[in-house]
Amino acid sequence: MTDKREDEALKNCLLHIEDRLHRGPGSGWTNYDFEKLSSEIEEKTGVLLSITTLKRIWGKIRSTHTPTQTTLNALARFLDANDWRDFLNRQTYQAETIEIPEPIIKPETLPQDQRSKGFRPSYALMILLFIFGMGFLIFSGRKQNENRIDASKFQFKADKVVSKGVPNSVVFTYDASASKTDSVYIVQTWDIRRKTLVSKNNTKHSAIYYYPGFFNTKLIIDSVIVKSHDLQITSDGWLGLVENEGIPIYFKKEEIQKSEGVSIDSALLKKYNLTLQPVPPRIRFFHQGDMGDLMNDNFVFETTLRNRFDDGNNACQFIQVLIQCKDDIIIIPLSAKTCAGDLSLYAAGKGLVSKEADLTGFGTDLNEWTTLRVETVNKKMTFFVNGKQAASFNFPNESTGIVGVQYRFNGAGDVRYAWFENKSGKQILQ
Repeated sequence: MTDKREDEALKNCLLHIEDRLHRGPGSGWTNYDFEKLSSEIEEKTGVLLSITTLKRIWGKIRSTHTPTQTTLNALARFLDANDWRDFLNRQTYQAETIEIPEPIIKPETLPQDQRSKGFRPSYALMILLFIFGMGFLIFSGRKQNENRIDASKFQFKADKVVSKGVPNSVVFTYDASASKTDSVYIVQTWDIRRKTLVSKNNTKHSAIYYYPGFFNTKLIIDSVIVKSHDLQITSDGWLGLVENEGIPIYFKKEEIQKSEGVSIDSALLKKYNLTLQPVPPRIRFFHQGDMGDLMNDNFVFETTLRNRFDDGNNACQFIQVLIQCKDDIIIIPLSAKTCAGDLSLYAAGKGLVSKEADLTGFGTDLNEWTTLRVETVNKKMTFFVNGKQAASFNFPNESTGIVGVQYRFNGAGDVRYAWFENKSGKQILQ
């Protein structure tokens, strides 16, 4: 493939990503939009692409460097391709094989009001018949698969190498020898699109998990889920790290643990040769593990936090607090008061964005200690920032268990305390 065709493929790739992100053309994206894209790519592919890298690809930062193969592969996998080469082949195939046949009908034979340029009723009919036909074939094929695959003939489980902490390797043991085809996949995360092709003749597959999480792993045969196994990668108490392309940079517990809570400041970053300018590193705190009977439909959560770095491109001090659930997520935004016009709130199937809702209550002075509180009663969730209600609504998704909390800061961050409470009592995260 020529360089010109490579360039066209990359442009096409970016357009597809813009469409998937639903945030408008990339030419108008802000730093926060690139943060969102970076997070979504990491969640789906396991590869962290920095904001600087993404801005360079979208032409926000001038550069003579071409994207690395790792970057291209990550972008392609975000669009459900296996890698960049697979994405290129798909583009080539579409360009070379998809031809629209001209309908055998002459405009002069149509009524006068149907002779407008491009009006081809037979072509439209062909498209409709094709769509219905393909839908029927896919539906029928899936039904046939479900009918002919006996799940009891397959085995699947996931075993962690160590009981807690990250990084952590997981060995998947499976028996897919009864499969009639080579279409055997293991899904290692909650995202069913992130699947790995494995040999039906093998019995082992291993993977490394660099971040804590709760994952519903699956064994898929011919597009049918035959077995699943819940897998929780815990944080072993408080965990602090910096996102990095590939493997995160982990801090030792004694480096982040304070008399009250946890903290990552400029001095600690400097120790690891991490600079705050021109783009501050993205830091995370995790506290994830067994939370007993704590459910997301009836609970109280409260935490106090701050971000004392408001220089450079972190003037908005965007923060996200994530309450992590077994099969769902709650993502709560915070920012400087002046930047509350570009926030997104998500909770178990319910989402609000500043462009369509008033989220100014999540804007505050983050240089000072800020208290975030979430009260949920029978799926009605109410958010408070420093004692003032910021939002309230009922979430639609099914109730599920809570497994922990995650904090996302830029440059620096402090968490003084965090706790959950339900009818069984209070759990203080230590």
